[in-house]
Amino acid sequence: MKDNKSLSKDLKTRHLTMISIGASIGTGIFLGSGGAIHNAGPGGALLGFGIIGLMLYFVLTSLAEMTAFMPVSDSFGTYSSRFVSPSFGFAVSWNYWYSWIVTIASEFAGVVLLLKYWLPDANWFVFSILSASILLGLNLLSVKGFGEAEFWFALVKVCTIVAFILFSLGAILGIVGGEAIGLRNFTIDNGPFNGGFLTIFGVLMIAGFSFQGTELIGVSAGESENPSKSVPIAIKQIFWRIFWFYMLAILVIGLVIPYSTASLASDSIATSPFTLVFDRVGIAFAASAVNAIILTSVLSSGNSMLYASTRILWNLAMDGKAPKYLKKLNKRKIPINSLITTIVFTYLIYLVSLLGEGEAFNWLLAASGLAGFITWISVFVSHFRFRKAYALQGNQLEKLPYRAKFYPYGQILAFIISIIILIFQSFGFFVEDVIDWEGVIATYIGLPIFFAFWIGYKVVKKPEKVNLKQCEFSVDN
Repeated sequence: MKDNKSLSKDLKTRHLTMISIGASIGTGIFLGSGGAIHNAGPGGALLGFGIIGLMLYFVLTSLAEMTAFMPVSDSFGTYSSRFVSPSFGFAVSWNYWYSWIVTIASEFAGVVLLLKYWLPDANWFVFSILSASILLGLNLLSVKGFGEAEFWFALVKVCTIVAFILFSLGAILGIVGGEAIGLRNFTIDNGPFNGGFLTIFGVLMIAGFSFQGTELIGVSAGESENPSKSVPIAIKQIFWRIFWFYMLAILVIGLVIPYSTASLASDSIATSPFTLVFDRVGIAFAASAVNAIILTSVLSSGNSMLYASTRILWNLAMDGKAPKYLKKLNKRKIPINSLITTIVFTYLIYLVSLLGEGEAFNWLLAASGLAGFITWISVFVSHFRFRKAYALQGNQLEKLPYRAKFYPYGQILAFIISIIILIFQSFGFFVEDVIDWEGVIATYIGLPIFFAFWIGYKVVKKPEKVNLKQCEFSVDN
């Protein structure tokens, strides 16, 4: 049973929307989209991102149905524990927390690289401590203050993408940058598609990782003012904004820059697809401008991730699945011990990334890479069980504040897509003459870690099986 302390309830719909947008719009679109277009062609990139966007829609609507009805601060773990099994929920929560602290550590590394673009001789330690301090400071604000900070962080990214799309359309139509480009870059070489099925499958993985973070609304909903109304509205806004930002950005990049351009595949700021397009329309300081925007983007993503991972750790402690000291809230109702513990572990992982030429960190990052898909799969499994429990206890679907669209067929389709990507994401390693076993192990190492959490808790705690006729729908945090 949880104690009488609870988190704040000060987040508004616009905060929920921007927290998820802030976490999901990052280097995936600013840098990763170029590689997707180069490998699969603009048509292949659009198809891959569209498939994952459709899958994401069903993830969010399933999550919205449960969250609007019973908002909690660790939705994935709580729903998995109540409707599947406590051991499954334990594994989902710890796996999700672990994945975010590794990802935040990679954000520190990204901040250092971005700042070295302007100050190449500066000390990495100063930059990394500075970025950690900024994130810690923002998360020490009241929940409302955090929401406001993230709102403006994310708004910078949104405005940048809108401006980028408008400038690109101007170049396509010949309004800016000289002669009209038109549709010719869609018809060169093999047309809009390149490389066949394997390249499109590769885009599915890139798109999946790029969209991860949108599910953070399931964490932040526990601190919203009126989740039964704000969550469905925010879900709708999040999906359509992110989906069209990605799709339109990829479309205009493919129209302005030939997909065969080798620099599209580079992860350098100087050859970011955004930089290339801004250069094409005549913005001389494009590289510096994009670098500054990506820096803001990285800090915004890290800010949302630290917020979410702190709440997950706090909720684990409240459920008796983490040390008791992590339950402490300060006067602003911030889980202070969970926050400090999370930032300390994050920075320790960043220091590990500096050892052995980054080899250790590459394995840690690979282990966390599957966590997003595991979380999405857990949402579907929990939702199926939630619906069954809701019906078995004599409840009427009409009384739910929000009902998932196209249930269950859309959810089943998205569940199958998630499983396929999870299983076959290293398929490319097996089509070479020599199988890259190190790459295979690095890619799948997250699965045995997840199952170790799941089975370990089951063996040690021996939790009771979930009885769907008796499971609780109450919210007590």
